[in-house]
Amino acid sequence: MSLTADPPACTVPAAGGTSTHKLINAGAEKMIFKIKSSNNNEYRISPVFGFVDPSGSKDIQITRTAGGPKEDKLVIHFAVAPADATDAQAAFASVTPAGTVTIPMSATA
Repeated sequence: MSLTADPPACTVPAAGGTSTHKLINAGAEKMIFKIKSSNNNEYRISPVFGFVDPSGSKDIQITRTAGGPKEDKLVIHFAVAPADATDAQAAFASVTPAGTVTIPMSATA
């Protein structure tokens, strides 16, 4: 039971840009996730909450607004999704995260 990110790191221009990553679930159980950022002022993440089907994947988009060059990170908390869950944000509050995936983010000049 785990999620992986592809690509495993994010590099965007400090002037602003977008990077798309794929969360991959190689397991046999549906997973639920929540994404946290070390820098919510300059990064926008979509979606913040979501599900990844068994043997499936989910695209996430990382958007950087203009700012100075800086190192940041995303931490993706995940767990097995409750069987009857349809709203990821509401359901995530009822689970205990089973693991994390960290995506280092680098904004370059």
